[in-house]
Amino acid sequence: MTRFSAFVLNLFFSSEERMEKASGRKSLALSTAENGIENAGLELTEEGINSEQTRRMEVQGHSLSDDVRPATHQRSYLQPLTKARTFCQRHASLFKKILLGLLCLAYAAYFLAACILDFQRALALFVITCLVILVLLLHFLKKFLGKKLTRCLKPFKNSQLRLWIKRVFAGVSLVGLILWLALDTAQRPEQLISFAGICMFVLILFACSKHHSAVSWRTVFWGLGLQFVFGLLVIRTDPGFIAFQWLGDQVQIFLAYTVAGSSFVFGDTLVNDVFAFQSLPIIIFFGCVMSILYYLGLVQWVVQKIAWFLQVTMRTTATETLAVAGNIFVGMTEAPLLIRPYLADLTLSEIHAVMTSGFATISGTVLGAFISFGIDASSLISASVMGAPCALALSKLVYPEVEESKFKSKEGVKLPRGKESNVLEAASNGATDAIALVANVAANLVAFLAVLAFINAALSWLGELVDIQGLTFQVICSYILRPMVYMMGVEWTDCPMVAEMVGIKFFTNEFVAYQQLSQYKKKRLSGMEEWIDGQKQWISVRAEVITTFSLCGFANLSSIGITLGGLTSMVPHRKSDLSKVVIRALFTGSCVSFISACVAGILYVPRGAETDCVSFLSTSFTNRSYETYVCCRELFQNTYLNGTNPPSFSGAWEDKAFSAMALANCCGFYNNTVCA
Repeated sequence: MTRFSAFVLNLFFSSEERMEKASGRKSLALSTAENGIENAGLELTEEGINSEQTRRMEVQGHSLSDDVRPATHQRSYLQPLTKARTFCQRHASLFKKILLGLLCLAYAAYFLAACILDFQRALALFVITCLVILVLLLHFLKKFLGKKLTRCLKPFKNSQLRLWIKRVFAGVSLVGLILWLALDTAQRPEQLISFAGICMFVLILFACSKHHSAVSWRTVFWGLGLQFVFGLLVIRTDPGFIAFQWLGDQVQIFLAYTVAGSSFVFGDTLVNDVFAFQSLPIIIFFGCVMSILYYLGLVQWVVQKIAWFLQVTMRTTATETLAVAGNIFVGMTEAPLLIRPYLADLTLSEIHAVMTSGFATISGTVLGAFISFGIDASSLISASVMGAPCALALSKLVYPEVEESKFKSKEGVKLPRGKESNVLEAASNGATDAIALVANVAANLVAFLAVLAFINAALSWLGELVDIQGLTFQVICSYILRPMVYMMGVEWTDCPMVAEMVGIKFFTNEFVAYQQLSQYKKKRLSGMEEWIDGQKQWISVRAEVITTFSLCGFANLSSIGITLGGLTSMVPHRKSDLSKVVIRALFTGSCVSFISACVAGILYVPRGAETDCVSFLSTSFTNRSYETYVCCRELFQNTYLNGTNPPSFSGAWEDKAFSAMALANCCGFYNNTVCA
């Protein structure tokens, strides 16, 4: 009975299972048919698979219990790995924080050790660390206290209160400027000439304005004020001067690494003696570095911060401000690429601002080449940064906005990161792209110097026909531009040489002009006499600084074609609009550099303690230098001849036993009436 009941139950359950499988196959077939998928062999396939598995198990002689045991063992073996992976995924953020904390602790220990061992040696590391900490603090303050600060500033949104604040600020600024000029220029009246030069250039630009009644004087004065404040910080204050002097020294050290690559490729002889192999490879190196920084997003971050500040203070639109800020770091054709999607919708005033900033500043790549000439790095960096707000201000003075711009939002324009896939690709692309710039610079130098030599030869020949000796292009520029250069604050005796360089820069190329300035600077530092046969050999330090600022820009005739070619390739349908404003932009960009030079003339004062000539000449010196020339000239001025008696000395040289010996040494280097 028991066997029978078990047989019946087994038969019942097996038939029930077969019915369930059949119904499952039917439902699967129905669902497959409903979905429009034809799979008529599905049942046969399943049965074939089941039968094949059964035969395989029978042949191998494995029972059900034997088959379950290895699978269970495998799952038990993989279970700890699965748990570990799940645990790591669950606490990934915690692990990242712990790792970041350990890295910060390790860097803090390294930083403290470096500063304790030699702080002067670790100064660069200290500055970089402070900047990173400052950026992080600003980020966290904005994130956690941004809303509170916004609520605190709500009372200032009152229109009447804001109006009174503006009036008070304008009045205080005007009174402060007048008092500062009166007190600061009491001992150096020549600074007032530079201030008069600023007023002269502003009046000339206003006379050339496209729409006189539409000029926003708030934008103009804010731009000039920002330029003046930044110049005051860099040129006059000790912390600003030391900081930019240190920055310039670091840039020079950084650019010196170019020699490692160029010497390997060209050899030491060419790199040391030939200009093309000495200065032009710096453009490739700097272009590579800028491409890496652009890929990492550092350039975009700095540009956006500067653009936000200029936009908020000067109330210019986001696109033009971004292009102006970009020109501090990149060239006149690369900066418009930052706003390429918006170029088609720019107003004429915005196009004028973009062009003006390109003419008024220099790119970071050629900055390195100018520094390699021997030009003061801090002055070049200061001039390029000071040119940004002044370019916006003067651009809105010459071509004020009379249209409705589409980019008035204060949120700004977002800049994408580089499209390269990694740092190596960015470095390679930057170096490759710089080759075109190197070729362009080299070709322009060859062509313009050759053309300049031909023009000078032709002018000299024409001058000799009417008994005018030595007529050259530089001489013509020195006479025509001399009054303008004098208004910048240059001494009258230095004006002819500075006017020559300004003329060369505008009509030829800024490379040629800076090369000429570097030659004058080398002559001065070598201790050469200032006048030889009635010809001035070098210019004063003050004139060098003013000239450096006045030449800092791409405003020359050849840049017109470069600007039009670059912008027309981006927006071909606006070629006529670009052609309308390019001449005004060139003229405005030139005046930006001239006003920057006037600001430098107002703020420049001799730096550091004056050389103690008595102590300097009391030591044995065998080589001529600028200090030697200055001290010997001072000794000549304080020496008096008394007939046949030995010469007498006055001032600091009186009753000095070594004065006669120092006079003999100076007479060995320089010719003077007292030496006879």
